[in-house]
Amino acid sequence: MRFGPSLCTGCAVLLAAVPVAAGERVLFVGNSFTFGAGSAVRFYRNHTVDDLNDEGVGGVPALFESFTEQAGLDYDVALETRGGTGLDFHLAEKRALIDRRGWDVVVAHGYSTLDRDRPRDPAKLVATAQQFADVLRAKNPGVELYLTATWARADQVYPAEGAWTGQTVATMATDIRAAYDAAAAAARAAVIPVGDAWNRAMATGVADPNPYDGIDAGKLDLWTYDHYHASVPGYYLEALVVFGRVTGWDPRALGDRECSAFELGLSRAQVRALQQVAFDELAAMGAVAHNAQPPQSESNPQRCEAR
Repeated sequence: MRFGPSLCTGCAVLLAAVPVAAGERVLFVGNSFTFGAGSAVRFYRNHTVDDLNDEGVGGVPALFESFTEQAGLDYDVALETRGGTGLDFHLAEKRALIDRRGWDVVVAHGYSTLDRDRPRDPAKLVATAQQFADVLRAKNPGVELYLTATWARADQVYPAEGAWTGQTVATMATDIRAAYDAAAAAARAAVIPVGDAWNRAMATGVADPNPYDGIDAGKLDLWTYDHYHASVPGYYLEALVVFGRVTGWDPRALGDRECSAFELGLSRAQVRALQQVAFDELAAMGAVAHNAQPPQSESNPQRCEAR
């Protein structure tokens, strides 16, 4: 892989010490939180990833692929997604697709309220995560499984009918994380702390915690128009955390001229803030193995290299 033009010339020096994965096969399994519903991320650079369902999805997997390319890493990225589902759906309906290859790395998550029929109940997530792990390891015993602890849904907190009504978005994300910790223990997997990163963005003033009362000046809305799915900044933060957790790389090494952010319309200040949040969350759990200072450059961002 080559460095994209959005990275400065000095980035090669910063990234040269990273152990390069030799064409590792990475599969993303999830729902709309992976394929980027409600945003321009959904079909972003879909030609760079293998959508096993042939639905033209780019999503968070395409952002991950872009980040790894810019970092000089070699990953073969695929995805299998279906909106409104948990891991039980993929086990029952998509196992043949998932079993096509022996994956080296799998990144997966369940339904956003843990159980669609019984919100807040982690039992199904824990059971299906363990079953999912067994399926993957039957094909490749050495597979690295990551479970993405997803973000809080504002529409489940602020409206009267929400499953977390009367609590806070931070509390919902913490509850989701606890469920994923239990699932990861059962499945012998690692957790990707996306919901915690969202909490951190709100606690530090990068993002607004309540889209129902308007967005404060200078803050990001991590949700899209339905206050359920993510906005471009929300999915971008998700992808940064996934990138850092899976590769061990400091997301700040991508720099504020990172080409996908430029193509999706994020400002350099927004990119710096989101990369810092991702780094801080990963560093807090000891998950960043290769720290690097952001590259310095006065030139403008450019589009990603064509593929």
